[in-house]
Amino acid sequence: MSLRSLTTALTLYRGTSLTVDRAAAQSGIPPAELESHLRAQGIRTPDGERGSPTERTPN
Repeated sequence: MSLRSLTTALTLYRGTSLTVDRAAAQSGIPPAELESHLRAQGIRTPDGERGSPTERTPN
């Protein structure tokens, strides 16, 4: 995983209505790794978030 991939995934998750899974997939990193980085930056993710983007809580 490159820093660029991680940055892209973080930006996609924070700035859009993508789920963790979709942001990770578009960036080419595992969802669990993205969730770990999001939590490290103080960005909450819903437990078990795998639903549609409209089910996501805004950050």
